[in-house]
Amino acid sequence: MKFNVVSSFAAGILLASTICGAVYFTEDPVVTKAAPKPTKNEQKTVVQPTEAEMKDKLLTAGYIVQPKADYDKTIEATKKAASTASAASANNNSKKIVYRAVISVTQGMTSIDVGRMLEKAKIVPDDFKFSRDVEKKGVEKNLRPGTFTVDTEMTYDQVIATIFKK
Repeated sequence: MKFNVVSSFAAGILLASTICGAVYFTEDPVVTKAAPKPTKNEQKTVVQPTEAEMKDKLLTAGYIVQPKADYDKTIEATKKAASTASAASANNNSKKIVYRAVISVTQGMTSIDVGRMLEKAKIVPDDFKFSRDVEKKGVEKNLRPGTFTVDTEMTYDQVIATIFKK
């Protein structure tokens, strides 16, 4: 860059800041541009609809209107029905659900792959925990290729003994 260009640029900046400073310091700082407040006191009266008008509006809008006593009775009846339904379902849940799965183990699979298949079949709750338990027993290298039937009635050790040879 040439010296003339730089000095012209600096002179322009100096001139612009001088003008901005002059405007800033000479302007009245107390000037507010808010709208004036109205001087008239106007009273607004709101007409309340009657009870019948309110019910009609709600019914036409699709709402159900009922007295509080009826509402309380409905809530109590619902609570009683829910408690009897939960008691009936508790009696039905006393039977344990047993999941049975046929697992096909191929050459090259690892204990983690087997754990994922067992978790998908709901035989074990956590595939990572299953693979850690297999490693703790030291049988991760003894995975047998083949087809195995396992279910949730089997213990953890029985599942491992079925799929892994010792």
